[in-house]
Amino acid sequence: MTYGYIRVSTDKQTVENQRFEILQFCAKRHIHVEGWIEETISGAKTYQKRELGKLLKRVKKGDLIICAELSRLGRNLFMIMEILNICMNKECRVWTIKDNYCLGDDIQSKVLAFAFGLSAEIERNLISQRTKEALARLKKEGKKLGRKTGQRNLHLNRICTRNQKYISRQLQHKNSIPQIAHRLKIAKGTLYRYLAYTGMRKPTKKVNSSWERGIY
Repeated sequence: MTYGYIRVSTDKQTVENQRFEILQFCAKRHIHVEGWIEETISGAKTYQKRELGKLLKRVKKGDLIICAELSRLGRNLFMIMEILNICMNKECRVWTIKDNYCLGDDIQSKVLAFAFGLSAEIERNLISQRTKEALARLKKEGKKLGRKTGQRNLHLNRICTRNQKYISRQLQHKNSIPQIAHRLKIAKGTLYRYLAYTGMRKPTKKVNSSWERGIY
């Protein structure tokens, strides 16, 4: 299956120019675009949060993705390499018009895909190493990492708030708090704190002021 992928960053930009380029490109090669993916979103957003991510999940061997240029896939080289590596592993071809780039099943594409995958892995390792070094330096300087002891999120849990009537009915029917929490797919401690804060149930033990104020 052949897909035409179009991405613009803002509503002020138009998808028509990219669509025209892709159609002209396909007409010269007698290619029919069977599916179009159009989205208005920044290329800095990870592909998983874009329609492109959904496309990458469903493409299969022999499929073709055509776009105007590589920058339509992502804002930075690392992201583009990761996307192309996914396509290569799934044996899905990628053609870009302005860059004249064709990722297919030839040996050159396989060499490039290997380089992309290796570069992406090296970059991930470098980021991980830099993070570890930074944390080690902060720890050595005596700075405490993570959330301060006793500090809680000061907002009511959204799941509990949305289901307050349901929770109230379940309590009236003598259902246990662990049972209710399991049905809501939240931790029972979260529900205990919510009930104590809202007054729906008295705390079973003495708690500090930060616990009483903070609800997950």
